[in-house]
Amino acid sequence: MIALKNVRKSFGEIQAVNGLSFEIPTGGTFGLLGPNGAGKTTTIRMLVGALTPDSGTLEIHSENASSISARARIGVAPQSLALYESLTPRENLKFFGEIYGLSGSHLKERIQWALDFSQLNDRANSRAGTFSGGMKRRLNLAIALIHDPDVLLLDEPTVGVDPQSRNHIFECIEELKSQSKTIIYTTHYMEEVERLCNQVAIMDKGKLLACGSPEELIAQHATAAEVIAHVGEEIHSVGDLPGTVQEGVWRFESMNPFVELNQANNNGIAIKSMEMKQPNLESVFLNLTGRSLRD
Repeated sequence: MIALKNVRKSFGEIQAVNGLSFEIPTGGTFGLLGPNGAGKTTTIRMLVGALTPDSGTLEIHSENASSISARARIGVAPQSLALYESLTPRENLKFFGEIYGLSGSHLKERIQWALDFSQLNDRANSRAGTFSGGMKRRLNLAIALIHDPDVLLLDEPTVGVDPQSRNHIFECIEELKSQSKTIIYTTHYMEEVERLCNQVAIMDKGKLLACGSPEELIAQHATAAEVIAHVGEEIHSVGDLPGTVQEGVWRFESMNPFVELNQANNNGIAIKSMEMKQPNLESVFLNLTGRSLRD
């Protein structure tokens, strides 16, 4: 289990992380979400021991996250690619494996496993600088896994990749989940979180706003469903029902839209076609953090 307890970190007058507390169960995939400046990167850097918190504790399997033994159990695939483009995948994996203390036949086995896992066997001896964005991301992930860590931190792992590589990365993550790896996943793509994550934490301005499964967060924090119903240009009003009608299109929001739709039908308003946007994790995120763009 990974546990953060009342963690704080400031840079001068800027309080990047402000009393952050949550737990990540072993073997789950945990989505860490937040707008720019929320404190996600600072939190990740403290988890890997690159930053020391001003106060509070960060523990990985009951060990201080900054300890050598805890750091050895972590694999990191950062958004800024951590690989050498002048080296081949095999050379990159050998270099990083040796840093983690691997050698001999065990290192060779892990290199072969990583090449198979990332599907880079056919380019194992080509310079990484010649690779596509998707191939570099796959190598970045393979390097993070070379020492078989218990905990994997993935920071925007699908940025700049093609759909095939993106789907392969998803399949890799799902395979790692089946191996009971603990995965911390940061992304701005909500559909990725909904597909991959068992638990989600939403933070903003250094504070935790909500934490739970995607289903729990949607039930607790989502806004109403948005409905666009085509009722015909002869209809100009829906009476005391919510929303507005313009050019035969009735738009409204409701926590239970079928009540309004049934009432409209009882009032003689026929629904010719309809689009409904149900609450999702994106609507939860916007509801909690606000819709205004921030740099």
